[in-house]
Amino acid sequence: MRRVDALIFDMDGLIFDSERVVQRSWNEAGTELGYGRVGEQIYHTLGFNVKQREVYFKRIYGEDFQMEEFNNLTRKIFYEIAESEGIAMKKGVRELMEFAKESGIQIGLATSSRREYSVRLLTEAGIWKYFDGCVFGDMVTKAKPDPEIYLKACEAVGVCPAKSIALEDAPAGIRASHAAGMIPVMVPDLVEPTEEIQSLYYRRVDSLIEVIPLVEELEK
Repeated sequence: MRRVDALIFDMDGLIFDSERVVQRSWNEAGTELGYGRVGEQIYHTLGFNVKQREVYFKRIYGEDFQMEEFNNLTRKIFYEIAESEGIAMKKGVRELMEFAKESGIQIGLATSSRREYSVRLLTEAGIWKYFDGCVFGDMVTKAKPDPEIYLKACEAVGVCPAKSIALEDAPAGIRASHAAGMIPVMVPDLVEPTEEIQSLYYRRVDSLIEVIPLVEELEK
């Protein structure tokens, strides 16, 4: 019996080098709205959905934080950067997905980002076709580090969590996938894992291309 039936991907910071673009858009929008370099808060909000970020920003900048204006402005700036510079895909994404397809391994998505934004990014990158099932941030009631999104992603591709590798760059995602009973693998982006996070994941790798021999190792 095989030990790995699915690879469940996070998206921002894992598939795409998008967190740095998000950080730039937050800094520009924050400065324009009078809050300063809001992008420096991204290190504390990785894996958060919109609601979680709003709670965090209001705690940091006050209850009158202009969340709707901030979201609209950051979205506009993000897409301007994306259209002019593009959003780079991380090393090994396509190779890992091709490997999974050839090996009969299901591919799922568990992202805190909204469906519209996610599908647009994945489609433009030419990799939307690889996914067998997806769960987006606007499809769950509880965000990472709650395991809900990963449990639903496993259900969406019809696999048992214990036989699914969760691929994550953020601590909240590692906590969520561990709580879901999966095999968490961390590919750090903006932050390195703490000792606590190291105790929760199965392996840390530097790029997604390194997941291929890891799957082969698990299958032995």
